[in-house]
Amino acid sequence: MHPDLWRFAEDLYRRPGVETACLQLQAQGSDICLLLCGAWLGRRGVACSAERADCLRAIAQPWQREVVNVLRHVRQQWRAAAHHDSALAALREQIKQLELAAEHEQLQRLASCSLDWPGDTAEDIRAWLHALAPVSTAADRDALHLLHVAARDV
Repeated sequence: MHPDLWRFAEDLYRRPGVETACLQLQAQGSDICLLLCGAWLGRRGVACSAERADCLRAIAQPWQREVVNVLRHVRQQWRAAAHHDSALAALREQIKQLELAAEHEQLQRLASCSLDWPGDTAEDIRAWLHALAPVSTAADRDALHLLHVAARDV
């Protein structure tokens, strides 16, 4: 298990099915960085509480709204046009790298927020994922379950 959230997130995201599950959850309004942090905390045995989940949300939501989602929107908006315009495709790739850097920064901020939370309970990835994800469909539950199972093996 990685003590570093970014490396944990990279390793988890590379697991079979995780990328698809994350994109499904993101399409339904979940903040994937927040969920990856929750999986990391659960894996480390950090107890989940409403107060801690609220603390993480208070950091994640403004950053997602004002930085990550803005970059993602521009990147997605340019998708079709970039197929026919190599200069725009190159700019779109730069936006993609900025989006990734913004997600990296968000994970660093979340890790810093939780730095002093002790890992003194049994692993409880499921509690963190359910506290941080707005689950509304069976597909969302399936995606969260896949994320939970994959996180146990990282």
